[in-house]
Amino acid sequence: MARFPLSPAARAFKRRFFPDATLAEWNDWRWQLRARIRDLAGLERVFALSGDERAAVARHRGPLPVGITPYYAHLLSRDDPSQGLRRTHIPVGAEYVRAPGEYDDPLGEDAHMPVPGLVHRYPDRALFLTTGFCSTYCRYCTRSRLVGEVGGEHTFSLPQWERAVAYIAATPQVRDVLLSGGDPLTIHDDKLGWLLGRLRAIPHVEFIRLGSKVPMVLPQRVTKDLARLLGRHRIWLSLHATHPDELTPEASEALDRLADRGVPLASQTVLLKGVNDDVATMTRLMHGLLRNRVKPYYLFQSDPIAGSAHFRTSVDKGIEIIRGLRGHTSGYAVPHYAIDAPGGGGKVTLVPDYIQGRDGADLLVENFEGKVYRYHDPEGTLGSAALLLAAE
Repeated sequence: MARFPLSPAARAFKRRFFPDATLAEWNDWRWQLRARIRDLAGLERVFALSGDERAAVARHRGPLPVGITPYYAHLLSRDDPSQGLRRTHIPVGAEYVRAPGEYDDPLGEDAHMPVPGLVHRYPDRALFLTTGFCSTYCRYCTRSRLVGEVGGEHTFSLPQWERAVAYIAATPQVRDVLLSGGDPLTIHDDKLGWLLGRLRAIPHVEFIRLGSKVPMVLPQRVTKDLARLLGRHRIWLSLHATHPDELTPEASEALDRLADRGVPLASQTVLLKGVNDDVATMTRLMHGLLRNRVKPYYLFQSDPIAGSAHFRTSVDKGIEIIRGLRGHTSGYAVPHYAIDAPGGGGKVTLVPDYIQGRDGADLLVENFEGKVYRYHDPEGTLGSAALLLAAE
């Protein structure tokens, strides 16, 4: 087995809570999956649970169960229920409160499935739900309705894959396929390679992406064989990164293996109240991603899934963060801020309003310092409405 780093914090956590695990086992992603913390007893062995956490775990039934790899558990506070990363993985009672505007399927994916497990919402793109399994389960998951429930309403199988591949092959306008789930990097190499090969054999499929949080929560999964597989099939990886604390030596090793094999890396981050909703935290995360050769791509407003109100910020907060990044750091470090419109409307990108109006042939624009500058734009009309509103 190739040598994999073990950070001092992970080493101390392993020694305390998994003393019987060998180093080889700890660095084996299969062992990490088998040893996941999955129930109240497992949580209480590691964490001092609050009464709210304990009650929430005890009452859980159905999809989106507790699931935390031993590796990722070392990043969670053992004693502080308010720590951001801990809140994203240990249930609380607020999960069982449905706020106004929340839905089980907020993005309307189920209504856009021509065959089970394949969402065709945009004309040239298809979302291929490959599995309902994740190595860890984020409590704000957009697909909380379908992940982690064995034998539930949504099942994933080879015949289902075959139907999805057949639909893509018969639909020539689909040039871009995103593999998601669940987490497709939890699929074993041979099966994943088979699927990638089938998709690559379709002439009109130009672009294959894979959405995953595995490098952050189970970096040991990124073996050199997996990196070679993804590189060989020319896969783009959309990485789900939440907080700068996730950028450990282990995660950096996983990202290095992918980047060294020519796998383009971009990040998606969900804006979460009390977790990453301030400029300083977001700046550290974006800088850390760039240092690891990951391009920050999307900052998503939290989707209105049922029981997620305690994670959701105002849209104003997202605009504030983009303002705090733009001009104050590299342009490469500024993601697109977007809402995935409920009901299947797709992604809507939001930016601060930098157009301040128009003065004759000049467009008035505001820079990152709040100063207004003139840009000669004699044929333009942008800014006219702003001037009329200001005059009223």
